[in-house]
Amino acid sequence: MYLLISLIVIGAGLFSIVKWGFRYSIDFVGGTNLEYQVDKNIKQVQVNKVLTESKTEVIFTQISDKKITIRSKPIDEKKELEIRKNLETKLKVKTTLLRFETVGPIIGKETIRKTLLASILAILGILIYMSFAFKSFYFAASAILALFHDILVVVGTYSLMSHFFGAEVDLLFVTALLTTMSFSVHDTIVIFDKIREYGTADKSEIENYANKALTETLIRSLNNSMTIIFMLLALLLLGGSTIKFFIASLLIGTITGTYSSPFVATPILVWLMKRKK
Repeated sequence: MYLLISLIVIGAGLFSIVKWGFRYSIDFVGGTNLEYQVDKNIKQVQVNKVLTESKTEVIFTQISDKKITIRSKPIDEKKELEIRKNLETKLKVKTTLLRFETVGPIIGKETIRKTLLASILAILGILIYMSFAFKSFYFAASAILALFHDILVVVGTYSLMSHFFGAEVDLLFVTALLTTMSFSVHDTIVIFDKIREYGTADKSEIENYANKALTETLIRSLNNSMTIIFMLLALLLLGGSTIKFFIASLLIGTITGTYSSPFVATPILVWLMKRKK
């Protein structure tokens, strides 16, 4: 049953990744973010027309609450001033620059490289540490497989959020992903430590002492996770728009990390140990 739940969630995420992909922030692909405050409501079609006449390579525009958000190819301050003046002249509005940030494509590529390197180093570190701490590769392998499960859930869900809600893959998402990785393994280690403890004293089938360890640690895991979930829900509901997708990613990561420790990592460990016998 739990395998089916995981397959449905991961399958939906993988379908979204293949079908729609992600919307990347300028941290990764380079470009310029512009944000203006205007004194009256205007239509997006009008803004797009002005940008076309300014010969600006626009990726997308968004208008809400008298704010114009523009993503374009990298531009300089002179070009930004030209766009602002064109908006004021042709749309008869007063504009105030709220944000102007530019990232080159070279910096974006470097960010992607460092993100992948950080993830690989984290996974290798966890694998080596758990192999030595539990004196068994099976404990480490089970934790890493559960970790990949959590990564796929978070990444797949974020792809869905990117398509339906406009979430962008940025450095905050990378932070949420790495935090999810650490939380997932942290919760799994607690259960595995109990399984190892009972395994040395109980020589019966592994299902027996694995169930005993799971039963004793489940309430502790739920209590620990719920304190984090309540805090994240409060931030999601009351926090600013700039961090809402970051908080949503952490929330999904916390929930899937709590779920995967007993329902993914432990069954995998039992299966591997039985195969070893």
